[in-house]
Amino acid sequence: MTSPNLIILYVKDPGESASFYRNLLNREPAVEAPNFVAFPLEGGFTLGLWRRSKVEPQPSAIGNRGEVAFMVKGENAVANHYEDWRGRGLPIAQELTELDFGPTFVVLDPDGHRLRVCEPDK
Repeated sequence: MTSPNLIILYVKDPGESASFYRNLLNREPAVEAPNFVAFPLEGGFTLGLWRRSKVEPQPSAIGNRGEVAFMVKGENAVANHYEDWRGRGLPIAQELTELDFGPTFVVLDPDGHRLRVCEPDK
């Protein structure tokens, strides 16, 4: 069976984005080239950052039409991440709030990609 294992975000500057994600994820990329950077993630996933001008075929639009979600476990884990990321000066798109699925908030990366933190489904 084929399983997805790579998330690719189109970015203006992979070097700038790599610095952001290096700090956010507290890890080094496995691949760092002028037009592509890849960070291995837990669970066998990889986060790829591809220079938008080099993507083939070119994307038809840019903007935040989706989110990368970080599900965190533990009492007050979402609130703790919120305080940590806010303290780092990350741009907050949605303040810590309670939605149907529990506590959550959203920050933006340098290209405006939405990064949501929430709890896993119970």
